[in-house]
Amino acid sequence: MSDETGARPEGECEVQPAPGPGCRVVVADDHPMWRDAVSRDLVDAGFTVVATADDGPSAVRRTVATRPDVLVLDLNLPGLRGDQVCSALRQSGVGARVLVLSASAEQRDVLEAVKAGATGYLLKSASRAAFLQAVRDTAARLPVFTPGLAGLVLGETRRMAAQSPDGCQQPIAVRLTARETEVLRLVATGLSSRQIAARLFISHRTVQNHVQNTLAKLHLHNRIELVRYAIEQGLDGPQA
Repeated sequence: MSDETGARPEGECEVQPAPGPGCRVVVADDHPMWRDAVSRDLVDAGFTVVATADDGPSAVRRTVATRPDVLVLDLNLPGLRGDQVCSALRQSGVGARVLVLSASAEQRDVLEAVKAGATGYLLKSASRAAFLQAVRDTAARLPVFTPGLAGLVLGETRRMAAQSPDGCQQPIAVRLTARETEVLRLVATGLSSRQIAARLFISHRTVQNHVQNTLAKLHLHNRIELVRYAIEQGLDGPQA
């Protein structure tokens, strides 16, 4: 990974301690030097790299076989593209979170990866520190997007929610506390966890805890689904 300063995903400013040995990662990239460098950076930071893959089919097989916490996935793999790998893993029922690590910032590539189930999307121009924090955040079920891509994903989520049939969700008041609903409302507006923390005068970690609790209560898998849910509930607009 490059040590040059790159775009920061949410969470980089407050780097968390290295994960314990239980945090397991698969690295899939068809460029041997890049794949080896990424794997080495992960091991040096305390992650356990349980497998590597050099094409799409092997990325699926080895992720299914090893069941890691995170799959670091290049988008342009031979055999199966990154978004196809995500779709195959989702169909297999494997619970690994996927962090796409790509050189492409094209809108189509980002949206296809997210729709297929990627938890995050980071450009390969990101710094080593940004990358490692992105893997930590992905393992913690937090979304990770290079600044600029987050707005793109939010816009697509709004569009998808607008096309959804009404009445497909249960009322949030039945399930969520007032504070969880307040945090969810701010999530729906596209604010990061740090921005929400500053707005509510609470800690960044407290916001993350509220997000995780809300995901669990609503049986959702990631923040993208959470944003879509909030938009469907009309929480992205001004409060009455």
